Amino acid sequence: MSEEEKLIGEEEEHEGAMSFLQHLEELRWRFVYAILGVLIGTIVTWIFIDFLVDSVLLVPAKTANIHLQNLRPFGQLFLFMQIAIIGGTVLSIPNIFYQMWKFISPALKQTEKKYITLIVFFSSVCFLTGVAFAYFVMLPLTLKFAGEFGSADIENNFAIAEYFSMIISVMLGAAIVFELPMLSFLLSKLGILTPQIMRKYRKHSIVTILIFAAILTPGTDPVAQVLLAIPLGLLYEISIFVSKAFSKKEEIE
Repeated sequence: MSEEEKLIGEEEEHEGAMSFLQHLEELRWRFVYAILGVLIGTIVTWIFIDFLVDSVLLVPAKTANIHLQNLRPFGQLFLFMQIAIIGGTVLSIPNIFYQMWKFISPALKQTEKKYITLIVFFSSVCFLTGVAFAYFVMLPLTLKFAGEFGSADIENNFAIAEYFSMIISVMLGAAIVFELPMLSFLLSKLGILTPQIMRKYRKHSIVTILIFAAILTPGTDPVAQVLLAIPLGLLYEISIFVSKAFSKKEEIE
């Protein structure tokens, strides 16, 4: 190998290393912007923390006639701080999705970059719709069962930390499930998922959805489980449509 070829090889390695370092720098700044968004959202949430706790988060417990207890010193203070951070994260979800897609955008084609705003919008809508569905449908069913189950001689008093942990888990789980159409879009663009595969495993998905609905609504009547399974099944069908639409578009391009 000539000296000139060695120099060219070293230059290419240097350019590749710089490119990798620039990639890490971009990731760092996107992470910083996302954290700043969460911080701003946390401050806004803390301003309205009393209203959020009393008029929003405690309503499902009051409706289900569940009595809550604080069992730790300064437990409510730490709980309010936790709620503020989680609320700030939810408020900044559009910014988090935006920073994520901006980091991915260099790997996208020029024709695909124009969809970033729409992707961020629909990802945020899907996430927040999942949170709303959990709050208005899933939590009342779950808390009703938890409050009424057992002997009448035993009073069901819940620790406040356990109550909020359950609320957060259910809401987060529903929000992730409602991202199924956007996940279908991403996997279809990557060529990993096709509508043919989703149609092939439709029967399996129906069984999985029914099991998932039964887990999230334990001990409730079958009607409640069906009411939960219907939107989950609808999300799967929407995901097939999304996969079909963008798979065809990819073939045309």
